[in-house]
Parts: sequence; structure tokens; C-alpha cells
Amino acid sequence: MRRHGLTVLALATASLWLTPAAAQQPAPAAAPVATTAERTPLEARADEVVAAINGKADPAQVFTPGFLKAVPPAQLAAVSASFTAQLGAAVAVETLTPRDGTRAALVIRFERGTATGGLAIDPEQDNRINELLFTKLEPAPQAGDSPAAITAELSALPGTVNAWFGPLDGGAAVVSINADKPLALGSSFKLYVLAALAEDVKAGRRKWSDVVPLDQKSFPSGQLQTWPKGAPVTLHTLASLMISISDNTATDQLIATLGKARILKAMKDSGHSDPARNDPFLTTRELFVLKASDNQRIAAYRKSDTERRAAILKELASENRTLDEVNAAFANGPKALDLEWFASPADLAKLLAHMRRTADPRAFEILAIQPTTSDTVLKNWRYVGYKGGSEPGVINLTWLLTDKGGRDWMLTLGWNNEAAVVDDGKALGIAQRLLLMPR
Repeated sequence: MRRHGLTVLALATASLWLTPAAAQQPAPAAAPVATTAERTPLEARADEVVAAINGKADPAQVFTPGFLKAVPPAQLAAVSASFTAQLGAAVAVETLTPRDGTRAALVIRFERGTATGGLAIDPEQDNRINELLFTKLEPAPQAGDSPAAITAELSALPGTVNAWFGPLDGGAAVVSINADKPLALGSSFKLYVLAALAEDVKAGRRKWSDVVPLDQKSFPSGQLQTWPKGAPVTLHTLASLMISISDNTATDQLIATLGKARILKAMKDSGHSDPARNDPFLTTRELFVLKASDNQRIAAYRKSDTERRAAILKELASENRTLDEVNAAFANGPKALDLEWFASPADLAKLLAHMRRTADPRAFEILAIQPTTSDTVLKNWRYVGYKGGSEPGVINLTWLLTDKGGRDWMLTLGWNNEAAVVDDGKALGIAQRLLLMPR
């Protein structure tokens, strides 16, 4: 249940790093780097970013102490690993504008694409980098890529994988792996919450402009967990935050407003193969607190029927847990992956097709807020909507796409591994290659 950190429930775009002051001033448009015998300090530090991404530079020699305090070396290494998992090794600085001064736009060429952003250096600290921000990763089509090659690559991943890429109208799939096998979803379960809400709106039972008081509280990711209790929030705002930044408090507020039974009904109505596996329907806070519980309670929950599980969740509601306690529950890797939300690729395809029939159109605007793909992919489709999710040992990436002819497609990729943390960057990189593949 994370974006790219332990405490969140969704996978967003590739991780970016920056100091707190970064990105306050827009960098100028990029232009080709001149080849000169004498490198400016800005050019030299840009080259060292390439080395740092590849793990061949000492962060203390490249970045200012202030930068490393805000973004420790371990975090830099994790982000770099995500980049290289998606794009291969960093090769060279492709563009840097201007080449002199203290701040520049930056494009780095990787083996399988580019990363665009900006950097700044501090002349008073030996021209070390004090700001670095990447705003866009752009995978490039790979020669020799094929559905068969990607299927083989996915099938070789440790743990269990399911995947499906094809048209929603019953046409032949480009890729299909364990299409009927349910796996833990992470935050992709929030698609079911959105489906229930959007159906109610279309049916006239609710309005996007309806205001509810904020009386739920969960753990990050998100921002509403810090808002005052009782703050008035519209259903549209809650849904937008739930999908675009995977706000867990927004999600739990919507679950409380709609009711768990209503969301389970939407799951059943969509044609989910085993909705009972998701009953009782967990809130994000319940999942966090349950997994932060002792082994005895987890074991009791596992062996209980639906009624007893609901009673255990009610007991958890009165327990106060700190963020540190929740983080600690996930610190050693995958934790109780059978306590989650579950769906198969076939279930998710049925859900998206069901939403096209029953959901208010603004739901699809919300899904498109954070499409989590490259500009090249966006240009190839008329519409791109996305929701993903992850926690240690779990990742799911699901896109709803409409081609230029108006035909709906879905790409979903799920990967669960009880033995080790899954590589989010690798999963996202494979998914992007599928999205770039000619249909």
C-alpha cells in the first residue's frame, strides 16, 4: 500500500527526488549539450548525476549536505534502482541548458529511454548539487520486443504474476498470464470504491458536489490525514485524491460514506469471480492496523468467518496506532499478503467494462488525472486512465485505454511474492514496454 515508500497504497509515476527548495523556479527549455574540452561546473555535475544513478559515484562528493539530509543516500539508491529497472543504465547527459551558471534543464539518456528534469548547484559548496528533480521518464520502444518475449519475462519473475492486455470487447489478448487468478491488489482496490460512487452519481442517488464532513483518519499516502476533523469535503475531491495520489484517508471517508455493503454490491454486480474473499471489505486503516497486530490476532482473523472477522475489525477501530508502529509492521518485507483485497485480470476487465456502462463519465476524468505513463504512450491513445497499488511483496498496475478508433482496452499487471519485496520499477518498465508495443 504505497507509492514508492512503505506507508502508501498506490504506485504513481516513477519516483522523483528533490530538495525542499527544488522546482520552485522553472528551468529553461533544453538544447543540445555542446562538446567542449573544458567542462563547466554545471556540466561536470550533470555528468556526475549519470554516475550517481548507476551507483558509481559517492553521493557525499556529488550532493550538498543539505540535499542528503532531505534525501538520504539510501533513498537516492532506491530511486536510481527504480529508474534503471525501467530504462536500463544511465548512458549520458543528452541535453543541458544552459551549460553554464547554477541552474539548468536536464535530459539524461538511458539504454531504453530518457529522463527529463532539472538541477542546480551551489558555488559556495564546491558546486555540489543542491537541487535535482526529474519530472518525466520516457521509455523508448525496444527492438525485438514482442508479446512472447514479455510473457516469458513476466513468467520468470519470482513469486506469482498475472497479466492481461487486450480489448475489453472480447477481442484477442495481446498478453494473457493467469488471467483468472486473483492476486492482492494494493491500492488498485480503490477502483471498486470509485465504481460504486460513480454509479450512485449516474443513478441520481448522489452528486459529485455533495459535501461530507471529514471524520475518518488513516495513514499515508495522501494528505487528508493532516486535515482538521470535520473539514467539509466534496465527494469529487475525495474521489480525485483517492485515485490521483492514492489518499488513504479520502478512501476511508468514501467507504464510510457509501458503506461497505454498497461497495461489495458493486463488486458483485461487476461480475467479480469471488467477492466473498473481500468480505468484510477492508478500509485502509483496518488493513494497516490488522497487519501491525500480533501474530495471534492475525491468525485468529485468518481462521474466522465473515461475521467474526467483522467483529475483529470493530475491535481494531478503538486501537491507537502510530505511523512508526505501522511502518515497523512492513519493515521486514512482505507481511500477511492473504490479508488484502483481491481480484484477477478477468475481474478487473469486467469491472472496467461495467463502469463504462454504469458510471458517471466524470469518473473517467478522475482516472485520467494521473495516467502514469509517457508522453509517447499518451499520444498513441485517445484516453488513458490509471490506478495502481503496492505494498511490500505486492504490486498491481491497471490502465483503462481507448484507442484512436474508440475501442476500450485494458492493461493490468499483478505481481505477488510472499518471500521478498517485488521490484516496482521492473514491473512498471515492463508495463510501459507493453503500452509502447504496436497493436
